[in-house]
Amino acid sequence: MSNQKTYVGLDQDAYGGMTPTGNIVRDAQVFGLIPEEQTCAGWSVAAIQHLYDQVTDAWRPYGHMASKLPDTLRERHRRIYDNAIVRAKELGWGPQLYDD
Repeated sequence: MSNQKTYVGLDQDAYGGMTPTGNIVRDAQVFGLIPEEQTCAGWSVAAIQHLYDQVTDAWRPYGHMASKLPDTLRERHRRIYDNAIVRAKELGWGPQLYDD
């Protein structure tokens, strides 16, 4: 039996992935680094770190700002994140959870 930590997956993460790791996974979907249906369930910490590095590299030309993305990526980003916010709210999430 392995003691290696693994990611629960975007759909099983807190409030549907409203976490830093969830953002990495969604951003990887936006940039086409992984398919949109990939939740990364069971991925090791090392695999998530590698994905994070790829996402960081993908964001770099756009200054890590969605408003600077080309139209196709900006539309994909909006769709993926809008869907995530709807799902998170269904699960009881709200931005006020992070006020403290």
